[in-house]
Amino acid sequence: MGLQREPFHRVYSAPEPPSPSRRPRLLALLVALVAFVGAAVGVFLLLPGHGKDKEEAGPKASPPGASTPAESPGRTAGPASPSTTPMQEQTIASLPKPCAMVSDGTVRRTIPGAKRAESANSTFTTCTYTARGPKFRWLRVEVNLHAPAKTPTPVRDAEGDYRASWTQAHNAPLVRTISLSRRAGIGDEAFRWFKADDGQPTVVGEVTARLRNVLVTVSYSEQAAKGREGAREGACLGTAEGVAREVLSTLTHF
Repeated sequence: MGLQREPFHRVYSAPEPPSPSRRPRLLALLVALVAFVGAAVGVFLLLPGHGKDKEEAGPKASPPGASTPAESPGRTAGPASPSTTPMQEQTIASLPKPCAMVSDGTVRRTIPGAKRAESANSTFTTCTYTARGPKFRWLRVEVNLHAPAKTPTPVRDAEGDYRASWTQAHNAPLVRTISLSRRAGIGDEAFRWFKADDGQPTVVGEVTARLRNVLVTVSYSEQAAKGREGAREGACLGTAEGVAREVLSTLTHF
């Protein structure tokens, strides 16, 4: 039977610090390593092309004489001004006198020796000119204002009024429509209507135009020989359109 060994318990002891003779050597090695790394980094930064990405990402210099966006003609720094005007400022607030929207010269040229009759309230006016001579001629100007003081949607109301007039022109009794078409360039929207009165030797050239919140209707009528009504279409519509343009100009500058 062999001898049993008693367990050997080793006593823990902390690592011994390096001897004083080794410390200066380790410190010198560390200093040398740091110096070597710094030199290598400096050489790398001096290599051609290094830092190119940063330069391209940064703002580019403007060529001599070039202006920046803030210095460009017609542009100013700061927030832009609003491009739209409030609807209240775009509408027409009141109407001139009924027979003050057509000049005396136009009346004399269109209806020589005319007799004038007018009626008006704050939102609807009419002025009618009738020739006194043996040759029948007649001119009527109607202006309907959708007043901003009486409705929150004056322009929309005038648009509805215009659409209703356009619809009625397609179903008008007692007249024979010769032509009916929209006309660009008169107010905001307009149409021209040339018609013959049933049972009467007369024709009517009529222009209905909307300007913002106002609806204008100008009708010019004259005699026409039976069967020859179409020959007066251009002259009658031209007269009505000329007067309508004058009325719209008066409303714009009133």
